[in-house]
Amino acid sequence: MPDKNYEILAPAGSYEALLAAVRSGADAVYFGLKDFSARRNAENFSLEEMENAVKYCRRNGVKTYLTLNVAVKEKELSDAFLLAKKAYFAGVDGFIISDLGLARIVKESMPDVELHASTQMTVNSPSALPVLKRLGFCRVVPAREMSRDELIPFCKKANELGIEVEVFVHGALCMCLSGQCLMSSVLGGRSGNRGLCAGPCRLPFAVENGTGYDLSLKDLSLLDYIDELIDMGVYSFKIEGRMKRPEYIAAAVTACRTAAKKGILDEDAKRMLEDVFSRSGFTDGYYTGNSGREMFGVRKDSDAIRSKSVHGFLHGLYRNEYQRIAVKISAEIKRNEPIKIGFVSGENRVFASGGAPQDAKTRPTAKEDINALLSKLGGTPYYAEKIEISLDNGLFVSAAQINDLRRICCEKLGEIFEKIPERRFFERDFEKTTEIKDTRPKIYAEFARKEQIPDDLTGVDLVILPLQNCEKATARTAVKLPKFIDSEEEIVSRLKRLKEGGIKKVVCGTLPALALAQKCGMEVIGDIGLNVLNHENAQVLKELGAEEMTLSAEIDIRAAQSLKTPGKKGVFAYGRLPLMAVRNCPVKNGKSCAECRKNGRITDRLGTEFPILCHGNYSEILNSKPIYLADKGEAFSGLDFIVLSFTAEQKEECRRIIDAYLSGAAPKGDFTRGLYFKEVL
Repeated sequence: MPDKNYEILAPAGSYEALLAAVRSGADAVYFGLKDFSARRNAENFSLEEMENAVKYCRRNGVKTYLTLNVAVKEKELSDAFLLAKKAYFAGVDGFIISDLGLARIVKESMPDVELHASTQMTVNSPSALPVLKRLGFCRVVPAREMSRDELIPFCKKANELGIEVEVFVHGALCMCLSGQCLMSSVLGGRSGNRGLCAGPCRLPFAVENGTGYDLSLKDLSLLDYIDELIDMGVYSFKIEGRMKRPEYIAAAVTACRTAAKKGILDEDAKRMLEDVFSRSGFTDGYYTGNSGREMFGVRKDSDAIRSKSVHGFLHGLYRNEYQRIAVKISAEIKRNEPIKIGFVSGENRVFASGGAPQDAKTRPTAKEDINALLSKLGGTPYYAEKIEISLDNGLFVSAAQINDLRRICCEKLGEIFEKIPERRFFERDFEKTTEIKDTRPKIYAEFARKEQIPDDLTGVDLVILPLQNCEKATARTAVKLPKFIDSEEEIVSRLKRLKEGGIKKVVCGTLPALALAQKCGMEVIGDIGLNVLNHENAQVLKELGAEEMTLSAEIDIRAAQSLKTPGKKGVFAYGRLPLMAVRNCPVKNGKSCAECRKNGRITDRLGTEFPILCHGNYSEILNSKPIYLADKGEAFSGLDFIVLSFTAEQKEECRRIIDAYLSGAAPKGDFTRGLYFKEVL
């Protein structure tokens, strides 16, 4: 088997799924433990199962990556660190992480482990890559919403920096930009950013009549583009599916491996994938730029029936070990001397000897006989790359003798692979970092359109406008960058012009946006999309330029008040929370952009309407009702600022809300307290 310049990375939501992945030919597997994993609803692994899984994978030449890709609460930091420590000494090769604070303390304490930037980081632009490199990441999973044309320069920059690129090539697609979804936590109290997504987007939501499934995307499949991805510099082909059965894993790995070897996925493999799991077929919409109605699909009864019919056949794909490790075998069989067998794999050498050969009474043993016995490596991860045999004439060697020595060599080689190299570790203490300052927070008013801004801005300390709607402003204006960046050059050009006009501050909800603002020498206010729940994360972002930080909308208010941050901190205190940031606007399922006129909405099965805010290259699905906290003034103690977000309100209504927050007025109309007085799971 020739050397490869790519990796097939398979999911493992259970130990049986891990066996299916390894035995089907995966080069690496990723899995989670019971906590701190973005698929906490999967079966996942206990610590003992993890240790056994790592040993098994090391024996089979398969890398292991542990998912720690959730937003971590302050009170959870020490537990997350301890779990990472146990996995580190168990021999895990890398950690997939989204929380920059956890990434920092892991890298400082466990320098011999790989750090992979999770897709939960919303990395959709090359601007974030130098930042990730400085933070110690050696691999990045770019946003699944990126097109072919966007991935090409991304991969080029990553390769220049020595960062591997890992791309999802098959499996379920999130409707929302990963890391930016609040729908599950707001509607069901279970956070997708913390690994407990309830999947509300798979329920009926429709642009018209409330009977469609306009938030449910088909599963992704890019296996027809494997050659293209290799050429552009993608190293790891990632399969989604930690909630899926072992048969699904085996089918997906087999198809991916076949596509990588042939350069294309044949029709039989496509049928196999559709049979085992699909939602009315597959989509390549984001990659090819053909987004729209064709990307949406649901799981039908007929799909489930097809899946059950192929499970028996697919189980056969992982019945035996996959032979991926090349060995050179030597045999020395001399008269009156013990038989000697040697295995060499890379720099690893093992030998076994015993039992002298006998003089042949009838037909002597031939080299071809010995070769056939040494080649019997079924049930092991080894295949014979080369066999050299030195055999004296006229001797008889029993098959049992050769088989026993061959098995001993296999076992010895496995023990070498299983052994974990010595790893450096630096212990870390976790101190309580609580503080509640007696402060009156400033008011930052964010407007979707400049026409909403009241003539009287008394009490407003900062006005925030979207980049595309900000032409000129006063010194107390900040500009907000988009969550999806498709043109760095255009954003940098606009920022430079606005900076010359007096704007100094930029609101950033993603790492790429923050990197661009820093590049332009702007003062950064972190937005809720950075998912800050702990002081370590806030510290890293402060070092990256975020002097002020709007904490995660999933934090409870007491934790927000007591969180000790290196810079100023605030919360989203009024407005319709953005539940999802989507690149494929669901309105396109029922209307054209011309018909919508940026006034779209989507309705759930209960008749509740959710407005859609258009940003051009992406849209945001907003909550059905606004957060209102004006009468909860005590909740703002310890905060430096609060953000009031105005989306559809007219300027008179905006002024009334601002006055309410200045006076502490009681709410009017339908409202929510958000997640600030709940414990989000």
